[in-house]
Amino acid sequence: MRSSETALINGSEAVSVDLTDRGFQYGDGVFTTLRIAGRRPLLLPLHLDRLASDAERLRIPFPGNTVLAAESKLLAEANGDGVLKIMLTRGSGGRGYRIPAEAHATRVLRWHALPDYPEDAAVLGIRARFCSATLGINPALAGIKHLNRLEQVLARMEWDEEDIREGLLCDSEGFVVEGVMSNLFLRMGGRLLTPKLDRCGVRGVMRTHVLRLAAAEGLIVDEGRFRPESILAADELFLTNSVIGLWPIRELDGRAFAVGRLTRWMAARIADTLLEEATCPA
Repeated sequence: MRSSETALINGSEAVSVDLTDRGFQYGDGVFTTLRIAGRRPLLLPLHLDRLASDAERLRIPFPGNTVLAAESKLLAEANGDGVLKIMLTRGSGGRGYRIPAEAHATRVLRWHALPDYPEDAAVLGIRARFCSATLGINPALAGIKHLNRLEQVLARMEWDEEDIREGLLCDSEGFVVEGVMSNLFLRMGGRLLTPKLDRCGVRGVMRTHVLRLAAAEGLIVDEGRFRPESILAADELFLTNSVIGLWPIRELDGRAFAVGRLTRWMAARIADTLLEEATCPA
Protein backbone atom coordinates (compact mmCIF):
# COMPACT_ATOMS: atom_id res chain seq x y z
CA MET A 1 0.00 0.00 0.00
CA ARG A 2 2.97 2.34 0.52
CA SER A 3 2.83 5.09 -2.07
CA SER A 4 2.55 8.86 -1.89
CA GLU A 5 -0.38 8.47 -4.29
CA THR A 6 -2.25 5.88 -2.20
CA ALA A 7 -5.14 6.84 0.02
CA LEU A 8 -8.19 5.32 1.59
CA ILE A 9 -11.38 6.96 0.38
CA ASN A 10 -14.44 5.76 2.24
CA GLY A 11 -12.43 2.74 3.30
CA SER A 12 -11.16 1.68 -0.15
CA GLU A 13 -7.86 2.34 -1.89
CA ALA A 14 -8.32 5.15 -4.40
CA VAL A 15 -6.60 8.28 -5.68
CA SER A 16 -9.48 10.63 -6.56
CA VAL A 17 -12.83 11.92 -5.34
CA ASP A 18 -15.98 12.75 -7.28
CA LEU A 19 -15.85 16.12 -9.09
CA THR A 20 -19.15 17.03 -7.42
CA ASP A 21 -17.75 16.54 -3.91
CA ARG A 22 -18.41 19.65 -1.86
CA GLY A 23 -14.95 19.50 -0.34
CA PHE A 24 -13.53 20.08 -3.84
CA GLN A 25 -16.28 22.48 -4.93
CA TYR A 26 -16.50 24.72 -1.85
CA GLY A 27 -13.94 23.63 0.73
CA ASP A 28 -16.95 22.23 2.61
CA GLY A 29 -15.15 19.97 5.01
CA VAL A 30 -12.69 19.60 7.87
CA PHE A 31 -9.35 17.89 8.33
CA THR A 32 -6.64 16.97 10.78
CA THR A 33 -2.95 16.15 10.30
CA LEU A 34 -0.95 13.92 12.63
CA ARG A 35 2.43 12.26 13.03
CA ILE A 36 2.98 8.54 12.66
CA ALA A 37 5.86 7.11 14.69
CA GLY A 38 6.55 3.49 15.53
CA ARG A 39 3.81 2.72 12.97
CA ARG A 40 1.30 4.36 15.29
CA PRO A 41 -0.76 7.50 14.76
CA LEU A 42 0.20 9.82 17.63
CA LEU A 43 -2.40 11.65 19.74
CA LEU A 44 -5.07 9.94 17.67
CA PRO A 45 -7.92 10.29 20.22
CA LEU A 46 -7.32 14.05 20.44
CA HIS A 47 -7.30 14.35 16.65
CA LEU A 48 -10.50 12.38 16.23
CA ASP A 49 -12.26 14.27 19.00
CA ARG A 50 -11.33 17.60 17.39
CA LEU A 51 -12.44 16.31 13.98
CA ALA A 52 -15.77 15.17 15.42
CA SER A 53 -16.31 18.51 17.14
CA ASP A 54 -15.49 20.47 13.98
CA ALA A 55 -17.79 18.26 11.90
CA GLU A 56 -20.62 18.72 14.38
CA ARG A 57 -20.30 22.49 14.25
CA LEU A 58 -20.58 22.39 10.46
CA ARG A 59 -23.33 19.72 10.53
CA ILE A 60 -21.22 17.26 8.56
CA PRO A 61 -22.03 13.60 9.32
CA PHE A 62 -19.21 12.01 11.30
CA PRO A 63 -18.33 8.36 10.55
CA GLY A 64 -17.28 7.65 14.13
CA ASN A 65 -13.99 7.31 15.97
CA THR A 66 -13.97 3.52 15.58
CA VAL A 67 -13.97 3.64 11.77
CA LEU A 68 -11.40 6.42 11.51
CA ALA A 69 -9.13 4.89 14.13
CA ALA A 70 -9.11 1.52 12.34
CA GLU A 71 -8.30 3.11 8.97
CA SER A 72 -5.65 5.37 10.51
CA LYS A 73 -3.92 2.39 12.11
CA LEU A 74 -4.12 0.42 8.87
CA LEU A 75 -2.29 3.16 6.94
CA ALA A 76 0.21 3.64 9.77
CA GLU A 77 1.09 -0.05 9.91
CA ALA A 78 1.33 -0.35 6.12
CA ASN A 79 3.42 2.78 5.49
CA GLY A 80 5.47 3.43 8.62
CA ASP A 81 6.68 6.74 10.01
CA GLY A 82 5.31 9.82 8.29
CA VAL A 83 2.33 12.13 8.31
CA LEU A 84 -1.33 11.15 8.10
CA LYS A 85 -3.96 13.58 6.84
CA ILE A 86 -7.61 12.81 7.53
CA MET A 87 -10.18 14.81 5.56
CA LEU A 88 -13.93 14.72 5.99
CA THR A 89 -16.22 16.47 3.48
CA ARG A 90 -19.97 16.82 3.22
CA GLY A 91 -19.84 14.60 0.13
CA SER A 92 -21.50 15.23 -3.22
CA GLY A 93 -24.45 17.55 -3.39
CA GLY A 94 -24.84 19.12 -6.83
CA ARG A 95 -24.51 22.81 -7.61
CA GLY A 96 -25.22 25.63 -5.17
CA TYR A 97 -24.29 26.45 -1.61
CA ARG A 98 -27.41 24.98 -0.02
CA ILE A 99 -26.47 21.79 1.79
CA PRO A 100 -28.23 18.58 0.70
CA ALA A 101 -31.11 17.33 2.82
CA GLU A 102 -29.24 14.05 3.28
CA ALA A 103 -25.49 14.42 3.27
CA HIS A 104 -23.26 11.39 2.73
CA ALA A 105 -19.84 12.40 4.00
CA THR A 106 -16.65 11.53 2.13
CA ARG A 107 -13.67 10.52 4.24
CA VAL A 108 -10.15 10.59 2.85
CA LEU A 109 -7.08 9.32 4.70
CA ARG A 110 -3.69 9.74 3.08
CA TRP A 111 -0.14 8.96 4.21
CA HIS A 112 2.71 11.37 3.37
CA ALA A 113 6.44 11.25 3.97
CA LEU A 114 7.76 13.47 6.75
CA PRO A 115 8.60 17.03 5.64
CA ASP A 116 12.27 17.82 5.16
CA TYR A 117 12.55 20.16 8.14
CA PRO A 118 16.01 20.97 9.61
CA GLU A 119 16.85 18.56 12.40
CA ASP A 120 18.09 21.29 14.73
CA ALA A 121 14.95 23.44 14.50
CA ALA A 122 13.49 21.91 17.65
CA VAL A 123 16.71 22.54 19.61
CA LEU A 124 18.20 25.78 18.29
CA GLY A 125 14.94 27.41 17.25
CA ILE A 126 13.81 29.03 14.01
CA ARG A 127 13.54 32.43 12.39
CA ALA A 128 10.01 33.77 11.94
CA ARG A 129 8.32 36.91 10.63
CA PHE A 130 5.04 38.74 10.90
CA CYS A 131 2.80 38.45 7.85
CA SER A 132 0.94 41.28 6.14
CA ALA A 133 -2.01 39.01 5.35
CA THR A 134 -4.64 38.96 8.09
CA LEU A 135 -7.27 36.54 9.34
CA GLY A 136 -10.91 37.51 9.02
CA ILE A 137 -12.87 37.56 12.27
CA ASN A 138 -15.64 34.95 12.17
CA PRO A 139 -16.60 33.33 15.50
CA ALA A 140 -18.77 30.76 13.68
CA LEU A 141 -15.61 29.21 12.20
CA ALA A 142 -13.17 30.06 15.00
CA GLY A 143 -11.06 27.10 16.08
CA ILE A 144 -12.23 24.84 13.25
CA LYS A 145 -9.65 23.29 10.95
CA HIS A 146 -11.76 23.58 7.82
CA LEU A 147 -10.68 22.92 4.25
CA ASN A 148 -10.58 26.58 3.17
CA ARG A 149 -6.98 27.59 3.83
CA LEU A 150 -6.71 30.52 1.40
CA GLU A 151 -5.74 32.96 4.15
CA GLN A 152 -2.79 30.72 4.99
CA VAL A 153 -1.90 30.33 1.30
CA LEU A 154 -1.81 34.12 0.86
CA ALA A 155 0.33 34.50 3.97
CA ARG A 156 2.82 31.81 2.91
CA MET A 157 3.24 33.55 -0.47
CA GLU A 158 4.88 36.49 1.32
CA TRP A 159 8.36 35.03 1.74
CA ASP A 160 10.78 32.74 -0.08
CA GLU A 161 13.73 32.79 2.32
CA GLU A 162 14.57 29.20 3.17
CA ASP A 163 15.76 30.07 6.67
CA ILE A 164 12.44 31.67 7.66
CA ARG A 165 10.34 28.74 8.76
CA GLU A 166 7.10 30.37 9.90
CA GLY A 167 5.01 33.52 9.73
CA LEU A 168 2.74 34.94 12.41
CA LEU A 169 -0.77 36.08 11.50
CA CYS A 170 -2.85 38.85 13.06
CA ASP A 171 -6.59 39.20 12.79
CA SER A 172 -8.16 42.16 10.99
CA GLU A 173 -8.01 44.19 14.23
CA GLY A 174 -4.27 43.69 14.60
CA PHE A 175 -4.17 41.05 17.35
CA VAL A 176 -1.73 38.14 16.87
CA VAL A 177 -3.64 34.85 16.52
CA GLU A 178 -1.32 32.06 15.34
CA GLY A 179 1.32 30.96 12.88
CA VAL A 180 0.55 30.07 9.29
CA MET A 181 0.82 26.38 10.23
CA SER A 182 1.15 26.52 14.01
CA ASN A 183 -0.09 27.85 17.32
CA LEU A 184 1.90 30.35 19.35
CA PHE A 185 2.92 30.38 23.02
CA LEU A 186 4.87 33.07 24.86
CA ARG A 187 6.41 33.48 28.28
CA MET A 188 6.26 36.88 29.93
CA GLY A 189 7.86 36.80 33.37
CA GLY A 190 6.44 33.80 35.18
CA ARG A 191 3.36 33.49 32.95
CA LEU A 192 2.80 31.19 29.97
CA LEU A 193 0.40 32.77 27.50
CA THR A 194 -1.29 31.91 24.21
CA PRO A 195 -3.64 33.85 21.93
CA LYS A 196 -7.39 33.40 22.27
CA LEU A 197 -9.03 31.51 19.41
CA ASP A 198 -12.62 32.62 19.97
CA ARG A 199 -12.84 34.81 16.84
CA CYS A 200 -10.59 33.08 14.31
CA GLY A 201 -7.65 30.71 14.08
CA VAL A 202 -7.23 26.94 14.41
CA ARG A 203 -7.44 25.13 17.74
CA GLY A 204 -4.47 22.85 17.12
CA VAL A 205 -4.26 19.40 18.68
CA MET A 206 -0.69 19.99 19.86
CA ARG A 207 -1.87 23.25 21.43
CA THR A 208 -4.46 21.24 23.36
CA HIS A 209 -1.77 18.72 24.35
CA VAL A 210 0.47 21.52 25.65
CA LEU A 211 -2.40 22.97 27.69
CA ARG A 212 -3.00 19.55 29.25
CA LEU A 213 0.68 18.98 30.00
CA ALA A 214 0.89 22.40 31.62
CA ALA A 215 -2.24 21.80 33.71
CA ALA A 216 -0.88 18.44 34.92
CA GLU A 217 2.13 20.31 36.33
CA GLY A 218 -0.05 22.99 37.93
CA LEU A 219 1.02 25.58 35.35
CA ILE A 220 -1.83 27.85 34.29
CA VAL A 221 -1.77 29.04 30.68
CA ASP A 222 -3.59 32.34 30.20
CA GLU A 223 -5.33 33.07 26.90
CA GLY A 224 -5.47 36.65 25.74
CA ARG A 225 -5.20 39.15 22.90
CA PHE A 226 -1.73 40.39 22.07
CA ARG A 227 -0.45 43.04 19.70
CA PRO A 228 2.78 42.37 17.79
CA GLU A 229 4.67 44.68 20.15
CA SER A 230 3.65 42.49 23.09
CA ILE A 231 4.90 39.40 21.28
CA LEU A 232 8.22 41.12 20.59
CA ALA A 233 8.49 41.99 24.30
CA ALA A 234 8.11 38.36 25.43
CA ASP A 235 10.90 36.48 27.20
CA GLU A 236 10.38 33.24 25.26
CA LEU A 237 8.37 32.24 22.21
CA PHE A 238 7.56 28.82 20.82
CA LEU A 239 5.32 27.31 18.15
CA THR A 240 3.47 23.99 18.13
CA ASN A 241 1.74 21.69 15.73
CA SER A 242 1.32 17.94 15.47
CA VAL A 243 4.01 17.45 12.82
CA ILE A 244 6.79 19.67 14.21
CA GLY A 245 5.96 19.11 17.87
CA LEU A 246 7.53 22.28 19.30
CA TRP A 247 9.80 24.81 17.65
CA PRO A 248 11.32 27.64 19.69
CA ILE A 249 11.49 31.03 17.96
CA ARG A 250 15.06 32.34 18.15
CA GLU A 251 14.44 35.38 15.95
CA LEU A 252 11.27 37.26 15.04
CA ASP A 253 11.44 40.22 12.66
CA GLY A 254 15.07 40.76 13.61
CA ARG A 255 14.61 40.49 17.39
CA ALA A 256 16.54 37.66 19.06
CA PHE A 257 15.00 35.37 21.67
CA ALA A 258 16.67 32.88 23.96
CA VAL A 259 15.53 29.28 23.94
CA GLY A 260 14.60 29.49 27.61
CA ARG A 261 14.03 27.05 30.42
CA LEU A 262 10.25 26.86 30.03
CA THR A 263 10.49 26.22 26.30
CA ARG A 264 13.07 23.45 26.83
CA TRP A 265 10.95 21.90 29.59
CA MET A 266 7.81 21.85 27.45
CA ALA A 267 9.72 20.46 24.46
CA ALA A 268 11.04 17.63 26.65
CA ARG A 269 7.57 16.86 28.02
CA ILE A 270 6.12 16.69 24.51
CA ALA A 271 8.95 14.46 23.30
CA ASP A 272 8.57 12.13 26.29
CA THR A 273 4.81 11.71 25.88
CA LEU A 274 5.06 11.08 22.15
CA LEU A 275 7.90 8.59 22.58
CA GLU A 276 5.91 6.75 25.22
CA GLU A 277 2.92 6.58 22.90
CA ALA A 278 5.02 5.39 19.97
CA THR A 279 6.80 2.64 21.93
CA CYS A 280 4.34 1.40 24.54
CA PRO A 281 2.96 -2.14 24.00
CA ALA A 282 -0.26 -2.23 21.99
